[in-house]
Amino acid sequence: MWPWLLMALLVAWGAMGAWQRYKPLPDDVSRAFPERPAGEVRFLADETWYGPAGERHSRRQIFDEVLALIGQARRLVVLDMFLFNDFAGAADGREFRPLSTELTDALIEQKRRYPDLEAVMITDPLNTLYGGLELEHLEALREAGVRVVITDLNRLRASNPLWSGVWHLGPRWLGNGSDGGWLPNALGPGRVPLRSYLALLNFNANHRKTLVVDRGEGWVGLVTSANPHDASSLHGNVGLRFEGAAALDLLASERAVAGWSGVTLAGPEPPARTPAEGGVRLQLLTEGAIRDALLAAIAASGEGDRLDLAVFYLAHRGVIEALQAASGRGVRVRALLDPNRDAFGLEKGGIPNRPVARELVASGIEVRWCATRGEQCHSKLLLRRPADGGEAEMILGSANFTRRNLDDLNLETSVRLAGPTAAPALRDTGDFFERRWQSSPERTTSEPFAAFDDATAWQRLRYRIMEATGLSTF
Repeated sequence: MWPWLLMALLVAWGAMGAWQRYKPLPDDVSRAFPERPAGEVRFLADETWYGPAGERHSRRQIFDEVLALIGQARRLVVLDMFLFNDFAGAADGREFRPLSTELTDALIEQKRRYPDLEAVMITDPLNTLYGGLELEHLEALREAGVRVVITDLNRLRASNPLWSGVWHLGPRWLGNGSDGGWLPNALGPGRVPLRSYLALLNFNANHRKTLVVDRGEGWVGLVTSANPHDASSLHGNVGLRFEGAAALDLLASERAVAGWSGVTLAGPEPPARTPAEGGVRLQLLTEGAIRDALLAAIAASGEGDRLDLAVFYLAHRGVIEALQAASGRGVRVRALLDPNRDAFGLEKGGIPNRPVARELVASGIEVRWCATRGEQCHSKLLLRRPADGGEAEMILGSANFTRRNLDDLNLETSVRLAGPTAAPALRDTGDFFERRWQSSPERTTSEPFAAFDDATAWQRLRYRIMEATGLSTF
């Protein structure tokens, strides 16, 4: 009987892995919302640079704006934030801004001032090590009347089907508990059960970073690459603040995710269609629709146009090949990449960006590295500017340019802004990129490609295997 039993288990494993990889997506996932007239659009950036003596300087805008928007809300606040904790790993936390505490205190205070305010925090189960920890700030929010939603990641497709086939057949059904574990928490203090690490191996995430609030009679949305995570407070990030119908699109996208956990979000539905011809237009994108918009923007670039990228992870084969093709037809492509060496006090191995950068340079694409000293160049940004000074477009948000982030495996939210090159938000985006690209001894922001041109054949092979299989953290 043993051979037959083993065969049955292998078939069940393969079948479950295939189902989890290709099962239908939930409703309202991987969606491109209509283009909307862009109201009160503002580009935001968190930047770090270094002076002549190596001293660190920084400029922070994103969470100052988040806190200000929460402080004026009266009816509804909905946040969806991937990392929302004070875990620092092996990093020295003396310079970190206590973002998780600031955000917690702001929500509790606003709920105290306005008891009828509906406040909802949606976050990823990684913050509780998949149920293996209880976090004081999440409990404080619940006690204050803020609804905390831990995303049900089982609704997503498998990023790592080799493991997820096993996970969904057995360990998933054991649950988890925060009443005491025996393994160290790799992300911070405390101990967690083995079940926390078994869940981690699925490599799924609600990776979104969004905010929706009421403002007077209207609505404001904010989409960013930044997390309210103390150890991420020095990272470089970008964001976009906007008002109008697009903010209601953002609320609708979060309504679906909250609904998976049985939470109903208040607020109006977005209008079916808002004419947005000419001028500055904004479009909300989630999951695979972000990939489609990136590829369309790259394909729309012609000879003499400029494509600028500032990206934490660049690994998606379709995006890389599209960039190479654009360079081949005369588009000036510049990629500002994180060197992938710093991860909260630990040193990473340069994957995927260093082997990818070799490919880009070989195709005539200009590459520079963000100057980082412990922090990360965490932006996810593409900017297209035409040679004739016509209409530009940019895409920014939570999604790295990787298979996991763009192929309907994580939950992601980005926005696409299109309009005249001189439009303030598009102009500010271009200025941001130039500040980061054009480094000087007085203001060091980036380094030449040669500074990290050390990718080996083994790194290139590992990157390709990791990107293809999902056995990776990028």
